[in-house]
Amino acid sequence: MKTIVSILPYIQIVLAVILVAAILLQKTGAQIGGAFGGSDNFSSAFHTRRGFEKQLFILTIIVAILFALSALLSLV
Repeated sequence: MKTIVSILPYIQIVLAVILVAAILLQKTGAQIGGAFGGSDNFSSAFHTRRGFEKQLFILTIIVAILFALSALLSLV
């Protein structure tokens, strides 16, 4: 258990960097206003994800769950 406690902060740092990168990669096609919630095209947020975009979306969800679990584990 002591080894998990000593390595957990490094795992959280790696997960945080991956999560930030995955989130930022999803906004590559949007304008700068889209990153802050505003955009010219309202319907652009409601489209079907396909291919790499769908895989990146699923990866983001998985990494976010792992990050949350590691944060809860560090509290125990």
